[in-house]
Amino acid sequence: MEQVIFAHKELFYDQPVLDGLRLLSLITTRPTAALAPPAPDLPPPAFTLPYYEGFNLYGTKLWLGIYRRDERFPVAFLKDVCQVCLKTRIGGLYSTPWKSLIVKGIEMADRNLWDTVLCKHRLNVRYAANELNWQVEDLCDYGLTLKNDLVRQFNEEDVRTYHLCFAIKTKPKTGGFGSIVIRAQQPEALGLREEQFEILRTRDFNPNSKDFVSFRKKVNRESLSWYLIQLCNQFYELQSETAQVLNSLYLEEPPVAEPPLASLPAIYQCQNCLTVYDETYGDEASQVAPGTPFATLVGYRCPTCEAPQNEFVAVPSVLTPAL
Repeated sequence: MEQVIFAHKELFYDQPVLDGLRLLSLITTRPTAALAPPAPDLPPPAFTLPYYEGFNLYGTKLWLGIYRRDERFPVAFLKDVCQVCLKTRIGGLYSTPWKSLIVKGIEMADRNLWDTVLCKHRLNVRYAANELNWQVEDLCDYGLTLKNDLVRQFNEEDVRTYHLCFAIKTKPKTGGFGSIVIRAQQPEALGLREEQFEILRTRDFNPNSKDFVSFRKKVNRESLSWYLIQLCNQFYELQSETAQVLNSLYLEEPPVAEPPLASLPAIYQCQNCLTVYDETYGDEASQVAPGTPFATLVGYRCPTCEAPQNEFVAVPSVLTPAL
């Protein structure tokens, strides 16, 4: 191909318009041309969306996808992520076109650390759970409509519902279980003029428990999602208290003990040009060997501005950079 192009520069070399078919004909007519028969078109692969959130197993490790609807991650959260990565020796964070952040190479033993960070910053890991972890009475259009409305508002607010289960009860004798229960209050029995709800939770947020505690009564439809979000936050505050040990070990840097000033070598600085003399290094340009105390120098002058020795003052070494 190169031989044909250079043999016909006026047609193919550095030209604004090229005739590709003519180039092909000149190449194929050459006796040295060896062309394979065209292969049939390959079928395109089936399109599937990748997983982009939650904990996912690959091999013996996990990868974590963290999704945010507006693609904005709080700075405090990112700092905690970096702390855990440093402590667990994870070297890479990855962004995706699907508004998510990917963390690869998580050891099984370190999953609790990531759960702690997600809980601390109220980040959801399975948005599908907002749709699936609801108990609604059978053949109850009213309860299903209420559930869909609450799920939509949860999704818009990026509400974390991990480890929680919800139930909607519109009739007094129906079953259903959940760690949080939304119970419709009967207008006729209570003399209510509008639809109102009572929000209950189990004492330990265990969905298998029947020991309910009333969180809020006489909640109207417009305020229902707001109170539910507050209750979710209360649950994660309790979770955060149980994770204080992990926070102290992995999310807070231990204070670094600084050496006392008296143990640091004295450093002398020229008052004119701020050149420093550190006895640890001496002054090679002035033939002063390393380890020579400043007080033993005779006739020393600043190597930069020629200021005499008495123009130097002692300064703490922590205020000057190491040479």
